[in-house]
Amino acid sequence: MTIDSAEGHRLEEIRAVPLRHPGRWAATAVLLVLAAMLVHDTVTNRHFGWGIVDSYFLSPPIVQGVEKTLELTFIAMAVGVILGVGFAVMRLSPNPILSGAAWLYIWFFRGTPVYVQLLFWYFISYLQPTVSLGIPFGPQFVHMSANTLVSPLVAAILGLGLNEGAYYAEIVRAGILSVDHGQFEAAQSLGMRRAQLMRRIVLPQAMRIIVPPTGNETISMLKTSSLAVVVTYPELLYKTQNIIATTYEPIPLLIMASFWYLLMTTVLTIGQYYVERYYARGSSFALPLTPIQRLRRNLTTLRRVPFSTSALGEQ
Repeated sequence: MTIDSAEGHRLEEIRAVPLRHPGRWAATAVLLVLAAMLVHDTVTNRHFGWGIVDSYFLSPPIVQGVEKTLELTFIAMAVGVILGVGFAVMRLSPNPILSGAAWLYIWFFRGTPVYVQLLFWYFISYLQPTVSLGIPFGPQFVHMSANTLVSPLVAAILGLGLNEGAYYAEIVRAGILSVDHGQFEAAQSLGMRRAQLMRRIVLPQAMRIIVPPTGNETISMLKTSSLAVVVTYPELLYKTQNIIATTYEPIPLLIMASFWYLLMTTVLTIGQYYVERYYARGSSFALPLTPIQRLRRNLTTLRRVPFSTSALGEQ
């Protein structure tokens, strides 16, 4: 027997046996049973009140609450972004007064609960009954009642926006620090001022780091806006609680509000995905597939590789 024939004989005797994963099958079975139990209880339990959920889902008060929620979310987020960028630049300033003031702002607003901050702005008239404009430590020309100036909307924007600004400042600072230091030196050698350096060189490159957590913060802001109920701002949860007070059906109405929050966060998540994909262009990593591209690839793969038991046996 030659060497080639001996090796061929040994290769024929080798049979590839697929590695079995009994733990995976057991976990899958447990999950399927739990999912079936959950679906059965959800469908058969009358206390869920699906008819009430359906009747109030598109009712005018709830739709108005959704509109107010979106309005508060985007205004407070815009305030947080503007403040965050400004305080991040101040935090990195060589001027100790500017950097110290930015650190103090971030320390205070990150260290106190946003719920307390909302209540503080809502009751600000107790500390300052009137708001005046004029010369510092001199005559005042404009006087206005704090209760009139700080409405529930203004209190909610101040509470949420100032709190978000502290967190967003750290996000922007991390993005700025991710830019290579050589970029700073090259721009300074060209005679760029610090403002030009930040606007034209640093921030455009830092966006790749800043955008993903910005999307997360926007989604978080949408849910955190429900805390504005404490300042009587008529957002979604406030409207839901008003209906609960008249119908005495808390569970169906809270489920309805949860569906609205899930719908809004899903839309924001999709938008975040495409924004991240836009800013990922030009990086060393391949662009992630869009959901439509991923579906097309899976369908193409299924068409090219037909399923058969003989193919499994050959494998």
